[in-house]
Amino acid sequence: MATKTRLKAVSNVQAPQSKTDVMRDIKSIGDLQREIKRIDTEVNDQIATLTKSVAPRLESLRDRMEMLQLGVQTWCEAHRVEICGKGKSANLITGEVSWRKRPPSVSITKAEDVIARLRGLGLVRFIREKEEVNKDAILDEPTQVAGIKGIKVVTDVEDFIITPFEVDVGDAA
Repeated sequence: MATKTRLKAVSNVQAPQSKTDVMRDIKSIGDLQREIKRIDTEVNDQIATLTKSVAPRLESLRDRMEMLQLGVQTWCEAHRVEICGKGKSANLITGEVSWRKRPPSVSITKAEDVIARLRGLGLVRFIREKEEVNKDAILDEPTQVAGIKGIKVVTDVEDFIITPFEVDVGDAA
């Protein structure tokens, strides 16, 4: 029979004991935030330097790969029946080539203008009317929806925020 083991975790929180302790801890939080930001900036600088140093090699490799892809596609298009028969793909030992039709898609630019044109032509079946709950109206009149299943108005939630003071020196440094 299996026995249950119950583990209790002891809290490691070191709560400040005075206003002075709280002020000290807020200063420490600010110091830690700035140190994290410095490390993030340093890492991003290193990434930028590394990316810049390999960019010419990557661009050269991408250009070469694109040329090879275009050449392979040109040859395969010319020999499609020979390599695929009636199929849509061919295994060429070192790799496979295939042709796939994309599903139909619709692209809309200036949706309001398109909707107006569809309405003007009487083609409203191509217009979707979206129905949704108006949360702003509920917040304005919460008593009107009190007791309705599925609606919960949450009020009086208070967040505790610590904002250490900082001076932004900008380009002065």
